[in-house]
Amino acid sequence: MSPAAAPPGAPRSVLYVDDDEALRRLVAKDLTRAGYQVTAVATCAEALALLGERSFDTVALDHYLAGETGLDLLPAIGALPEAPPVIYVTGSDEGRIAIAALKAGAIDYVVKDVAGEFMALLRAAVAQAIQHVETRRLKEAAERAVVEARDRAEALLREVNHRVGNSLQLVSAFVHLQSGAVPDGPARDMMRETEARILAIAQIHRRLYTSDDVRSVDMEEYLRGLAEELESSLKTADRPHRIEVSVERVKVATDRAVSIGVIVTELVTNAFKYAYPIGVEGAVRVRLGRNGALLSLVVEDDGVGSADDVAPRGTGLGKKIIRTMAASIQSQMERDPQHKGTRVVFAFPD
Repeated sequence: MSPAAAPPGAPRSVLYVDDDEALRRLVAKDLTRAGYQVTAVATCAEALALLGERSFDTVALDHYLAGETGLDLLPAIGALPEAPPVIYVTGSDEGRIAIAALKAGAIDYVVKDVAGEFMALLRAAVAQAIQHVETRRLKEAAERAVVEARDRAEALLREVNHRVGNSLQLVSAFVHLQSGAVPDGPARDMMRETEARILAIAQIHRRLYTSDDVRSVDMEEYLRGLAEELESSLKTADRPHRIEVSVERVKVATDRAVSIGVIVTELVTNAFKYAYPIGVEGAVRVRLGRNGALLSLVVEDDGVGSADDVAPRGTGLGKKIIRTMAASIQSQMERDPQHKGTRVVFAFPD
């Protein structure tokens, strides 16, 4: 059990340990006049017993005690749950002992002298030790407050992401239901594409809700989850394609992850629509990994292929979205003309 702390506003408490009874009385009297609450004892055993019962703001510890030294007591004081700062008291010719005490955990030392300065030096050391502890406690309290505020903010942000993710999921479900009432054709395709775009952003918010780090996204988990939802949304009897994902364990900033997810959504959706003949199953591959100092995103298929100079078969909105998202991650869309089907590559900093 921790020793009882002094009530707020109580005088600062000092434990003075010295086997010289006359000096104990003088020190106690001097420090009491200075406004401290002083307890003076002669032995290490008495000091340890008191330190186990209640807390002290500082301990002044003489080196030479009856049959032992203050160095014998220092480790025991340092092992206390809330160890008070220790001021070590030595003789004028005992510099090596003072150094040993500092190494053992004492915060300061005071030299006994015959010129009458010992009391003043001890008072100054006590005041400085107490101020040091106060400063440390204030710093620790401020650090705890910062951590608590950060934790509250992150918890709030996770909750916001949870709600946004749920709302986007609901919107996506509405779009999916509405698209089911629309006959096959361009209008239905446009609604399915809109649904896929919403899912790409909803996935980000769901990942952030379950993540300890709301500032970045694990791209392997994100892209695999996105691929599963895209395949479930886009796969039909006419387009029985599969999405294959190969992603290294990398994390990117949240806003960049959104851009990457939207790019992947547009390219995968386009591949489902145009890469393979109707009813023919094919693969759409998504790869993300490091290429030197950059990250490389590749989306490819083994279908009929396409070229940049070919007029869009749809509205052309998808291509505009891809270029906008690519610019936001400091990249641009590049096609690999040597690939049999369509391979689109993006290189960008992480």
